[in-house]
Amino acid sequence: MTSLRLVPIAIILTLATGCSATSGIGHPEGNTSDMDMRRAAEEADAIMQRTLSGVKPELRWNHGPSNDKSCVNGNNDSSGTGSVKRRIAIMTVVSKERRGNLLGVVERDWNARGYRITSVRASSEVPAIYAATPEDFRMRVAVGGEGQFFFSITTPCFTESAVPDPAVEPNTPQRAGDYPPRPDVHDEFWSSNAPLPTSSSSAS
Repeated sequence: MTSLRLVPIAIILTLATGCSATSGIGHPEGNTSDMDMRRAAEEADAIMQRTLSGVKPELRWNHGPSNDKSCVNGNNDSSGTGSVKRRIAIMTVVSKERRGNLLGVVERDWNARGYRITSVRASSEVPAIYAATPEDFRMRVAVGGEGQFFFSITTPCFTESAVPDPAVEPNTPQRAGDYPPRPDVHDEFWSSNAPLPTSSSSAS
């Protein structure tokens, strides 16, 4: 599949590709034999945090709504399993000139971790990249209204259980009002309207 290639990546956009496949939260990737919905949600949170850790300069973010739902069998009856969806809203203002760079960083990070890019929406206004882990956790990074970035992940179906809220504290305060709160954190790099020099190259 053709990857989204918009503009070269600057040296400052280093990727944490040398990170371990495990995290302080969640399970090691590839071990889902004993997961229920709670543990799947923890692993989804860990995958999201690994994704955010691969973006430099750091993005400011907050949790979006978390949803869980029951899975059904071929007869449309409850299967005793369910899936969980987690969301993250980026509160850093990402300029139109830098959106392609951020998408490229995320795509490269996912590829380096062995995730499969399943689809690319190559829109000039609302682009998105979709991917899946080997365990079929389905991820998306997308540009929404006012150029805001959103990350989301949906787990496969696992044994039903209570699902807690994400344990990881966001790095920006929760805003009052309806979701999503629009980005309001300016960053010297991500919010810049200056295009990156064409001679810039990605870090090794």
